[in-house]
Amino acid sequence: MSELIRWGILSTAKIGINAVIPALQQSERGQVVAIASRDESRAAEIAAELNIPKAYGSYDALLADEEIDAVYIPVPNHLHMEWTIRAAEAGKHVLCEKPAALNEEQVTQMIDACKAANVVFAEAFMYRYHPKHQRVKEIIESGEIGEVRAIHANFTYNNCDDKENVRFKNDMGGGSLYDVGVYPISAARMFLEKEPEAVTVHALFSPEHDDVDMMASGLVEFPNKVALTFDCGMWACARAEFEILGTEGRIELPKVFGWENSDIPPQIIIHTDHVTREERVSVSNSFVLQAEAFADAVLDGKPLPFGPEDAVHNIRVIEACLASARKRERVTLPAMVPMV
Repeated sequence: MSELIRWGILSTAKIGINAVIPALQQSERGQVVAIASRDESRAAEIAAELNIPKAYGSYDALLADEEIDAVYIPVPNHLHMEWTIRAAEAGKHVLCEKPAALNEEQVTQMIDACKAANVVFAEAFMYRYHPKHQRVKEIIESGEIGEVRAIHANFTYNNCDDKENVRFKNDMGGGSLYDVGVYPISAARMFLEKEPEAVTVHALFSPEHDDVDMMASGLVEFPNKVALTFDCGMWACARAEFEILGTEGRIELPKVFGWENSDIPPQIIIHTDHVTREERVSVSNSFVLQAEAFADAVLDGKPLPFGPEDAVHNIRVIEACLASARKRERVTLPAMVPMV
């Protein structure tokens, strides 16, 4: 392998075009060499627009390219397992969009396939790579806000009129929990460094949108009597906020999951009885940081900050949330057995 990761992109999804591909191109150890679409003319159009050397009219053709080391997979959710396994069997490392798949069984199969092929697998939760989150952990560990008592979070936007959007297709893994609910749940797990014990969720399942959950509100119970309360939605005004409440203060993250530029508000606001202060750790592109961490894993064998087993932990919570919302009851999660 060269000193750079040579990337192939499976699909012309907007998240790839607008964020991930530019980040891979900006990264120090990556270059995008090919993009594929089921529509070859569309692949060629995007390749020309983004200065990508090769365009393919099928995903299989891209995977057959021996000059590609890794692939980024932003296809609809229900296709994540199929194309991750195919990519692994083709010897390609895999960065797969969140959620990794639709359920724990699928994610486990994906990880097993990548292990068998000796390739790196990562779920593309870009926000976690920003250094502000490590700073939040430091503040918590310092005791400044006392003992953590609760976490409150939200992630919503309104795209309800786009009826043909894949996010509104039930059999394609649509719904707000899969699309944006995964963020507050993954963040709470990241900050608490524990796995939930039970969930209770209420959701708006919309007949206008193929009965996917267009809005969900939930309670996620963690050990030590700490809980996450959250709401997520695709039929509400846009917001993405996070609060960690302690016995002596609280931490506020105004734009916890969003993209950043020099005009962003303070990244971290700490409130205590004595003072309110604001911190800005850095204005960093989380997509670039994700690309560099992936490159370190592939090229240097450095462990990923969030290993493949994290994708299993996260999707089992999402599954429980969906089950709770459908059944209108509290769902208990069994203890997680470590992956071999």
